[in-house]
Amino acid sequence: MAHAHRTRPVDVGDARPGGLRGGLARHALLPLRLFLGATFLYAGVQKLTDRTFLADGGHGSLGELLRRVHDSAALPQLVGLAQHSPVTFGYAVAGGEVLVGVGTLVGLLGRLAAFGGALISLTLWLTVSWPAAPYYYGNDLAYLIAWTPLVLAGAPRFSLDAALVNRRSRHGAQLYG
Repeated sequence: MAHAHRTRPVDVGDARPGGLRGGLARHALLPLRLFLGATFLYAGVQKLTDRTFLADGGHGSLGELLRRVHDSAALPQLVGLAQHSPVTFGYAVAGGEVLVGVGTLVGLLGRLAAFGGALISLTLWLTVSWPAAPYYYGNDLAYLIAWTPLVLAGAPRFSLDAALVNRRSRHGAQLYG
């Protein structure tokens, strides 16, 4: 009796080129990286171009937002610190968001950019979105968690970080080859 030809099912952990880890899984963080990078870049640019937001007071200003959230924040001390100079704090947050967004999108210093995004998200969660109830209505906590895989993995594909590593390894191979 002849044995039937059996094909092995593709396992998620299969590292062969046809397996998920060797194929699609290598690019699994790319959609998250693109979303977070574009979102943070957009948020930073929007803040930088909104004269109403970058003001000490008035409807829609950062100063007014800080006054409104001071007593309900998990860290009112941090809100109080920002209240000393809301415009400077606003520029710092917006500039940080732009740097995080660009760094994440192009994959330059990917882990550092992701850490910056996580730090901004943590700060916003502990100040602005802390009183959201139930907790999952506050989006800053979700952003904080979303940054975690990029903090751990960086930007290993389609990134300047990867291009620099490849360039260094080729240069090293030429020196010692």
